[in-house]
Amino acid sequence: MYDYPQIADHGMVGDLQTAALVSDAGTIDWWCTPRFDSPSLFASILDSERGGFCRLAADLDGTAGATIRQLYLADTAVLVTRFMAPGGVGEVADFMEPSLSATPTNRHRLVRIARVVRGSLPFSLVCRPRFDYGRAPHTLTLLDDGSALFRGPGTDLHVQASAPLTLHPDGGDVTARFTLQAGEVAAVTLTSDRSDHHTTRPLTGDQVRDSIEACRSFWHNWVRTSSYRGRWYEVVHRSAITLKLLTYAPTGAPIAAATMGLPEQIGGERNWDYRYTWIRDASLSVRVLIDLGFVEEAQAFRLWLRDRLHAGGTESGEPLQIMYRVDGDPHLTEEVLDHLEGYQKSAPVRVGNAAADQIQLDIYGEAADALAQAQDIGGVRGWQTFAGVLDWLAGSWDRPDEGVWETRGGRQDFTYSRLMTWVAFDRGIRMATAYSRPADYARWMGARDAVFNQIVERGWNPKQEAFVQHYDTDVLDASLLLMPRVGFVAPRDPAWLSTLDAMDRELVSDSLVYRYNPTASPDGLRGSEGTFNLCSFLYVEALARAGRLHQARYAFDKMLTYANHVGLFAEEIGPSGEQLGNFPQAFTHLALIGAALALDQELDRAGR
Repeated sequence: MYDYPQIADHGMVGDLQTAALVSDAGTIDWWCTPRFDSPSLFASILDSERGGFCRLAADLDGTAGATIRQLYLADTAVLVTRFMAPGGVGEVADFMEPSLSATPTNRHRLVRIARVVRGSLPFSLVCRPRFDYGRAPHTLTLLDDGSALFRGPGTDLHVQASAPLTLHPDGGDVTARFTLQAGEVAAVTLTSDRSDHHTTRPLTGDQVRDSIEACRSFWHNWVRTSSYRGRWYEVVHRSAITLKLLTYAPTGAPIAAATMGLPEQIGGERNWDYRYTWIRDASLSVRVLIDLGFVEEAQAFRLWLRDRLHAGGTESGEPLQIMYRVDGDPHLTEEVLDHLEGYQKSAPVRVGNAAADQIQLDIYGEAADALAQAQDIGGVRGWQTFAGVLDWLAGSWDRPDEGVWETRGGRQDFTYSRLMTWVAFDRGIRMATAYSRPADYARWMGARDAVFNQIVERGWNPKQEAFVQHYDTDVLDASLLLMPRVGFVAPRDPAWLSTLDAMDRELVSDSLVYRYNPTASPDGLRGSEGTFNLCSFLYVEALARAGRLHQARYAFDKMLTYANHVGLFAEEIGPSGEQLGNFPQAFTHLALIGAALALDQELDRAGR
């Protein structure tokens, strides 16, 4: 029986097509391959018995004075788990060499290197893959003492171990026990592939060194292109690396999180699949990466987004769907995996996402804002397609939708959705003017002004003295913290400062921010949730832009204490400070970067 670690007890490694979570005990308990959204090989984080895992760690059970620490090598995605005991000090380094190929590949290699730097330590390896989310059987073939082949549906897993490891069968799994002395190194490689030709030669010592050095060099060179020189260098660049790891290199499509099914409330039903590309999340990620100087990632996403626009409308008649698979496939049929008990028995575990069929009008604003960051959105054809979307939106913006939080409680006239349609028209008009593109200026400007007036008249609640969630409520909504950033209001406009004060009273708890009050505004789901990390960082940015610098910096510093031991965040913070929801969450890390940039700018301005 493998106990559940805390969600936060993980680091992430990846190769820009897939990613794995490694616990601070040395266990890979999540890995889907050959893509982020492929079925899992290891998923013990969702079911400790059926999910499958691979553990490589020092045997410290019962050792008095033993401790374990985990860290990233600076400015890289090389994860090191250190084991310290009276008899010796050792470590396991986990990494995947990044692939920048524009062609997807079925072959992915996760390297695990064990070594001892002082004394001696006993180690153990347990590899128990469970294919297709634990639904499919597999066969095991031992190719020699250090090589095992697991064959399952769709892919194989080839495990190769260097001396002094000897792999032993354990039913359909493999194990090994070995001891390393100071200066000794052993490597285990996990290669997912579908091939009839599997080499039996493990990596040599030189190959191991070359592989880890190639990985380190890639990340060092990538971070070096950043323009950020602010006060939170390490924190910002860890978040940037995380966003890069969550991007599918062959298409440039960022995903929302590396996992599925991790709960927003332990034992609750808010357990979604986030391994897809949301137009909203991806567009906001592009904005912060541009602000840091990472222009290639932004351009790659714009090309992916342009292709989605060219592909035409959805079955519902909308020009865009709110999310897609990383290759642009719009089909994300949701199903429940009844055989998995869920993280700490948080069921149901869902794969796929039925929210893909929802109507969320805000995505057109986020898409337009992302496209507006470049001078070229795909040439003449690209502009014509984009202009056609705005022509459609001019006649379709004034209707209820499901809203930014994908609630399942019915459609409403959500203020944030209207806000972002205003952004769509505003950015379209700006691009048409700046680059002399043909456009129905009169219609777009008329729609933009009509949206603005409607938000001011119906989205403003006199009782609250604030902009509210939708037109028929007095409930507040933290998504509106983006109002100043998108330019709808000035950050020190009295109406905005009044809204910010209202959020302080109702949505903020010790600087942590709830999305909204689900009791006052039912969302169609049972249970509650924690504070939303995206909103907490947006709150910091709004405070900074409003000139409330002491409050902003205090809130930011406190938020950083909720990061895990290697600087990663999940989606939410629970009542005891625990991380909840899918992990790591792109939304959180992009908002952290935005908050840090805003604080840097405002603190510098105040200093001058």
